[in-house]
Amino acid sequence: MARDQRWPELHLSNWRTTRDTLHLWTQIAGKIRLVLTPRSNHWWNVPLYLSVRGLTTSPIPYRDGQFEMEFDFTRHQLSIATTWNGSRQIALEPQSVAEFHRRTMQALHALGIDVRIYARPVEVPGAIPFPQDEQHHDYDPEYAQRFWRVLLSSTEVLHEFRCRYLGKVSPIHFFWGSFDLAVTRFSGRRAPEIPNADAITREAYSHEVSSAGFWPGGVSATGLELGDAAFYVYMAPTPPGFGDQKVLPAQAFFDRNFGEFLLMYEDVRTSPAPERTLMEFLQTTYAAGANLAGWNREELEVRSEAQHAA
Repeated sequence: MARDQRWPELHLSNWRTTRDTLHLWTQIAGKIRLVLTPRSNHWWNVPLYLSVRGLTTSPIPYRDGQFEMEFDFTRHQLSIATTWNGSRQIALEPQSVAEFHRRTMQALHALGIDVRIYARPVEVPGAIPFPQDEQHHDYDPEYAQRFWRVLLSSTEVLHEFRCRYLGKVSPIHFFWGSFDLAVTRFSGRRAPEIPNADAITREAYSHEVSSAGFWPGGVSATGLELGDAAFYVYMAPTPPGFGDQKVLPAQAFFDRNFGEFLLMYEDVRTSPAPERTLMEFLQTTYAAGANLAGWNREELEVRSEAQHAA
């Protein structure tokens, strides 16, 4: 695959309204998975996953069978397939969130799947209930596909990074609430309880973590804004001095508002070797945090990891 296809231009200003609409559409599918899938630690039962065509819920158990919902960014449709041979497709095209929600629930009902979800977005400032949202309706198929290709290319690097770890590590998954791709390493130690945290946050950060991923930019759940796509790495809890560490590449920086190291996607895309640049960022930021937090790196990492990040 050509470089421009693997790492295409993805400036937020060129697809922001599509990004916001797609964020809300994925929340509808994600909430369906959340309701029907057994709960897993750290909420690993809720994300979506990359597929060869887009983003999928993976198989969801339902009565005596299973079904799967997939955002297909090659045919530009939401496909709902079942083990009892029924299927439905919903076109991904300009339409309001309210219309997409209505069509999705109708398609599920036609397949014999009855499910109720909390019909309001989460982690979205000024959230409008799905059935009432006529505000978000844009869909640019070119940029939706570009976004998926960036996720695919990022997943390849994150997968190699993940495989260098012997300790507990999450799948590489797409959180529809925060709209980001993530992989998380665990030290194996419990973390101090976060004061006044809600139940979701307490569960997500019950243990020490180093988390890395990709976010297309926009407004976060806390109202912070990042004007373009970026890769990130953070530690929870954050060890003192983490933001003062020197990491690679030179374009990487620590954003004290987000509390994360960031490397803008454009800096990766335009580098001579995007995969190497991204891996350098992942390795050096993880190593900086793990060293400060006193993680037992000798026991937690594949031996060759020390060759990549001291």
